Amino acid sequence: MEFYRAEPTPTSSWRLAVLMGVNSRTYKFALGSALLQASGEGRDEVALDELAAKYAMRIINREGKYPQAPAATKLGDGDYLAVVEHERDASVMEGQPTEKLLEATVRSIPSMVMQKFHNLRSTGQVHHTFYSMERTGRCRVVRLTDDLRRVASARNVLEDELQARWSIVEASFDAGIGRSLIQSGVGVSDDLRTVLTPTRRVALTSARSALAGFQYSRCFYCRDSLEVLDNHVHVDHVYPYSLMNTGAWRGPDLNGMWNLVLACAPCNLRKSARIPTVEEVRALIARNEAIANSPHPLRRTLELAMRAPGKPLATDPRRRLAFIQEVDAVVAEG
Repeated sequence: MEFYRAEPTPTSSWRLAVLMGVNSRTYKFALGSALLQASGEGRDEVALDELAAKYAMRIINREGKYPQAPAATKLGDGDYLAVVEHERDASVMEGQPTEKLLEATVRSIPSMVMQKFHNLRSTGQVHHTFYSMERTGRCRVVRLTDDLRRVASARNVLEDELQARWSIVEASFDAGIGRSLIQSGVGVSDDLRTVLTPTRRVALTSARSALAGFQYSRCFYCRDSLEVLDNHVHVDHVYPYSLMNTGAWRGPDLNGMWNLVLACAPCNLRKSARIPTVEEVRALIARNEAIANSPHPLRRTLELAMRAPGKPLATDPRRRLAFIQEVDAVVAEG
């Protein structure tokens, strides 16, 4: 909960739920996206049937048709994802969920995802709630809270973050590349624009969108809000990559996600190849601990990249801190 305490806002609660909640399936991403849309339209409430239709179509329209549950999950004929697959083509053709899919969604969404969206692993619930469900006569209505409206004011950035996290999680469920993602984490392209699978080097999502939420979508250096993740937002090396060009560098790969942050263009240009300050190193440690509290594969990415030679995986904060201290020692020697 250190992530929340550093910036105790509804948006931090939202990011905790989306980025750091358990991913047994991808349902929370579909729900989150549908909620952002409804609240962004200025709605105070939405009928469950309407929310269910938005939710179902978000799953139906996923590109790549990656699985929405771990590959080992056995789906019976009545499983919601089995219904999705059976009704996919007809729903795409109609541009809306079929009657059978909508019925299955309305039946399952309250208990399947809405009761769990606010929950965190072993730490109770997030500090803010974004909806409640009521029955009005024979209809069920989802009431959208003021906290959700505050969150939806940053809808574009949060939707980018959600879609990035969704892409990473569903790829980790895929039987073909999921095992390597879980074992090896993710990589970053040479131009720092894209998060990649480690073996096929397949692009998963934008690096900006994948990193933004873990630093509150703020510039790492000046802390100004990054309202749009466009070309004015740079992916920067906290420990400058130029250190690796000295010929004497004996530290870790500085092109890893552990050392990459988002910065506004002016801050990135001012910093250039400067060594980070003590405060910036502390901020990097805090940002990495936020990533380490997310489920696989981003957590595994840090555990592997921040492992000292001959040492166990960096599965706890002490080992990750020791890794940073070793980097500092190498920089001081150079």
